[in-house]
Amino acid sequence: MKIVLGENRYGKAENRVVRVTRINETHNLLDLNVSVQLSGDFSDTHLTGSNKKVIPTDTQKNTVFAFAQKYPAMEPEVFGLTLAKHFLDSQAHVQRAEVRLEQFFWDRIMVDGKPHPRAFAKNSSMKRVARVVVDRAPNNSKIAFLSSGLEDLVLLKTSDSEFTDFIRDQYTTLPDATDRIMATQVSAKWRHGSHEIDELEKIDFGKSFSQASSKMLSVFAEHYSLSLQQTLFEMGSAVIKEQPTIAAIKLSLPNKHHFLVDLSPFGQENNGEVFIAADRPYGLIEAVIERDDAPSSGYTWPTW
Repeated sequence: MKIVLGENRYGKAENRVVRVTRINETHNLLDLNVSVQLSGDFSDTHLTGSNKKVIPTDTQKNTVFAFAQKYPAMEPEVFGLTLAKHFLDSQAHVQRAEVRLEQFFWDRIMVDGKPHPRAFAKNSSMKRVARVVVDRAPNNSKIAFLSSGLEDLVLLKTSDSEFTDFIRDQYTTLPDATDRIMATQVSAKWRHGSHEIDELEKIDFGKSFSQASSKMLSVFAEHYSLSLQQTLFEMGSAVIKEQPTIAAIKLSLPNKHHFLVDLSPFGQENNGEVFIAADRPYGLIEAVIERDDAPSSGYTWPTW
């Protein structure tokens, strides 16, 4: 029997970078969590202990912070592309660089009805995410795979949602719900269709993110839901229809159940007014919505 080294990668995870950009008396804040992983010709360090081709993870960390100073106020996607290109350009034995980014949002504190130029309160509800993968092609050109998204977007509406006419068997106790609270915590990741770095760098990722998140919010609010699955599909479809550069979107929507409390033991009626918010277990609805008219690139996307 021969034992061989399989797929491997390494890097520096969760580099917390806070970048302050000063424009006269107004300061802008960019709060990122950046993880880097490299793949390539690193077999020697596993098999013989030789580190001749190892870029220390500490060096990767330092690169992240140095680039944050060198390239201020970049969108997370472009920052990821810049980092990934650097590692492939500077190290010929690196075949793939992957950068995952999380952006945390801070809101300006309001003072006398005006946003303060230098004071912030952290918005803990939602974070923006991005994933950049850059591969070295056989001709030494570069192929990019890029996805954007958001996590921990908590949504709830108190009506316009039902769930009826489902399968019933000997284990079913769930009653039909013709008017229910629907709540979820959205995780959404959308893939940009181009693999050309030059084309990807032209995308206004800030605008794209704002449009996608706003579209999902409006669809959730306005769509009359017969199931969370149906609402998921409508949300994803609306994002793709609005932005031709998006090839697919993956949505994960846990069903944050709210159950009507039985107040009859106390001689009270509960006409859809008092609920218990269940923590777990919860339904988990996931799906990928894709374009059917996207041209074939010939490349296989890395897994979501």
